[in-house]
Amino acid sequence: MRRDPASSLALPLWRSRLLIMLLLLGLAVLAGRAIYLQGLNKDFLQQQGQSRYSRIVELNAQRGKITDRHGEILAISAPVKSVWADPQKVNATPEQLQALAQLLEMDVTDLRKRVLDQDKRFIYLRRQLSPEMASGVANLKIAGVYLKREFYRYYPTGDVAAHIVGFADIDGKGQEGVELGWEDILTGEHGSRRVIKDRIGRVIESVEKIRSPKPGQNLMLSIDSKIQYLAHRELKRAVKANQAKAGSVIVLDVQTGEVLGLANYPSYNPNQRSTIRPGITRNRALVDVFEPGSTLKPFAVAVAMEIGKINPNTLFHTSPGMLKVGNATIRDVRNKGTISVSQVIQESSNVGAAKIALMLPSKTLWEMLSRSGFGMPTGASFPGEENGRLRPYHKWRPIEQATMSYGHGISVNLMQLARAYTLFAAGGELKPVSLLKRDIPPVGQQVISRETALAMSRMLETVVQPGGTGLQAKVNGYRVAGKTGTAHKPLEGMKGYAKNRYISTFVGYAPVSNPRLVVAVMIDEPSAGQYYGGAVAAPLFSQVMSGALRQLRVPHDALGNIVTSPLPVKLENEG
Repeated sequence: MRRDPASSLALPLWRSRLLIMLLLLGLAVLAGRAIYLQGLNKDFLQQQGQSRYSRIVELNAQRGKITDRHGEILAISAPVKSVWADPQKVNATPEQLQALAQLLEMDVTDLRKRVLDQDKRFIYLRRQLSPEMASGVANLKIAGVYLKREFYRYYPTGDVAAHIVGFADIDGKGQEGVELGWEDILTGEHGSRRVIKDRIGRVIESVEKIRSPKPGQNLMLSIDSKIQYLAHRELKRAVKANQAKAGSVIVLDVQTGEVLGLANYPSYNPNQRSTIRPGITRNRALVDVFEPGSTLKPFAVAVAMEIGKINPNTLFHTSPGMLKVGNATIRDVRNKGTISVSQVIQESSNVGAAKIALMLPSKTLWEMLSRSGFGMPTGASFPGEENGRLRPYHKWRPIEQATMSYGHGISVNLMQLARAYTLFAAGGELKPVSLLKRDIPPVGQQVISRETALAMSRMLETVVQPGGTGLQAKVNGYRVAGKTGTAHKPLEGMKGYAKNRYISTFVGYAPVSNPRLVVAVMIDEPSAGQYYGGAVAAPLFSQVMSGALRQLRVPHDALGNIVTSPLPVKLENEG
């Protein structure tokens, strides 16, 4: 019997051992890898698995509310849905795209181009949908098309408080006004949560909240909505009646420095952003500057009284109604003859004011104007506020010092002017201004003595009495003090003044016995025939002051002062 050769072959012992060792080594490597992945580095596999079905979704934070001093809503955010797409995941039939385009009021060709752009992973199709639209999009169940929760910013008062509140853009970021200036307070912190999505991207389960959204803080403004509405309504009427370019009015609380009302016209509706014209959003009362005209005369008189140069009865010769200073001539509208300091204010004499200013050291007058808040911020912290222009006194020429006394060669914003008059209304104390509600009245800066402030009040009260330039500023039942102003507008580049373009102003306070409110009015380029401050700005002051005092239920202090019809204003006056 022959033996099979193959059966007689035997592997060498070392080869069998090597093979067994290689198999054992491979098994050890696989076991080690398994231990590493499932024990030491298990997060990696979990992340890979979760990436197939788990997503992190951002939770938008709600922007803080803005209210008036009584809690009335001025700005609020409401939750809405926006629709977006991931082009790399979009899977839609032509019929679905047609339905989506119709629902979103889009051209279907443009929609198809956008949702099939493979270079992008995120694209908004439409922001801030109505509830009906959002429901319609959800019902289409298009893979790769999603709804996102956002907030729509709504302004219940529309154009009435637009220049104070401002507005936020579609992403909830402040663009103008308080919305911009207090952005850090109003903006919250976004949160996030982990969700499970199905194969077409729909959220089927919320797994965990990673970080809760933190809503923005609410802001309570100093504004009184009823006074704000009153100011806006009366300003609108005045601007239209005088065929003016624009106008502004401010209502300031004498005791606290709070702004109770601030209106500009023309205005805009922040709820209709597509209709907003360039430039119309700026708050003229704070960001526009102008030459204040005769409303500045009381400050030159006050400092001259403060240092003992004059008193209310000091006489000045203004004949023949003009004054030569260097090569320039200062004029009154008529020859007022010899008049007292009180009459300089009452009749608004440029010649008298210039003579008083020229009695003063330039540094003294500059310090008075500077300490009265001109050329510096008001403290309102409003974005874009202009400081105006108060040139250094060492650069003044005599003619500049003279014209400064009646508001030429200096520029201010209306808030600075309103604030400055708190000097006379608050016993010589300059109050810091606030657009936010205050719980405690602030301590102001004492600029002039109480005696000087009271003397100025008595003189300013004559302005709205017979013989004064502000008769139409009277308010039924109240004693009123104030000053008219009329100034030619400077030409571009400060190269002279326009002959037929004016700024008409009136600033005053009431009741004089215990001042509560300062109201400042500015009308830009009235063109209906009247342009003096006493004829254009004073009646608006009267309407706003009267309504605001009634709203605050301020007691009358002049029961015999009942005006049944507007008094005529002298067309010759300068204020």
